[in-house]
Amino acid sequence: MKNIAVIFGGASSEYTVSLQSAYSVIRSINKKKYNPVTVGITQEGKWFYFKGDIDKIQNDTWCNQTDCVSAILSPDRTCHRLIVFWDNNTQAKIQSIPIDAVFPVLHGRNGEDGTVQGIAELAGIPLIGCKTLSSALCMDKDKAHKLVALSGVRVPQAIVLMDNTAINKACDFAKNIGFPIFVKPVKAGSSFGITKVITMEQLAPAIALAFKYDSRVILEEAIDGFEVGCAVCGHNQLIVGEIDEIELYNTKNKDTFFDYTEKYTLKTSAIHVPARISTEKAQEIKEIAKRIYCVLDCAGFARVDLFLTPEGTIVFNEVNTIPGFTEHSRYPGMMRAAGYDFAETIDRIIGQAFE
Repeated sequence: MKNIAVIFGGASSEYTVSLQSAYSVIRSINKKKYNPVTVGITQEGKWFYFKGDIDKIQNDTWCNQTDCVSAILSPDRTCHRLIVFWDNNTQAKIQSIPIDAVFPVLHGRNGEDGTVQGIAELAGIPLIGCKTLSSALCMDKDKAHKLVALSGVRVPQAIVLMDNTAINKACDFAKNIGFPIFVKPVKAGSSFGITKVITMEQLAPAIALAFKYDSRVILEEAIDGFEVGCAVCGHNQLIVGEIDEIELYNTKNKDTFFDYTEKYTLKTSAIHVPARISTEKAQEIKEIAKRIYCVLDCAGFARVDLFLTPEGTIVFNEVNTIPGFTEHSRYPGMMRAAGYDFAETIDRIIGQAFE
């Protein structure tokens, strides 16, 4: 039986999302083939070997003195072990647990951006999911857009601000493009720090908000149409899920978009799987999603998000290298619609690391 280090939590604004994804993944791992070794990272960045009930991950009570022991993943390429530091107040003890693969179930910065992936690759341990380079590229909206544009896929017009004093540059861009525009941190997920700006007066506060999440901010044109997604899985031989479609009910409200609240509550939106588009257009989206997946050097699994305009043009949005992974999340939903249930999807993703 192979030991899979499932890493959850993280020093990220998406910490709580990671807990829900990790809980679903751990619960669904084929225990006849794999033994999940659960490693939690607090929001402060402390690493622990967690040995408690996985329900405590779901309700965020996992980090406690009873269930947690300080731990690190050894960077020694000959080791392939999790080093655990036991201390019972009378005697310190170091234990090493063999690790056959690392599965980062982390979202956002300090986890989805290549940092944790780099530790696993430095240690020479098989990594489940995208590697260091692709994780870093996909987290950087500016660099991802530039590379995808070079492959012939349309991307939104955009500019990047390096500091909060570039308001004149931002105003000129808004005047040229026209409202609405999106203001986003260059590196962030789950729509944290994103504002849909519809007036010039809203621009400066939106930029200030985005700078709270990153040192660079990107301004993008708003694409007329709706968002679609494609789940991609594999290395050389790729499989894709069915295309999904995000429907926003409150379209009369001009500042409405699929923000953090909508992503996890669907109060005024719905996700349709398969998307309500023609078979031919769905196939075109799948082919473009696979092209983007390869251009950005993705491997293992990722969700490619795009826009579909009323004219039928496909526009790139972003790639999530570790998308939400609860049973009700978009990626598993798309795979389920293509005939792969949640447990089978997890099994396929883990198994790829040993190919």
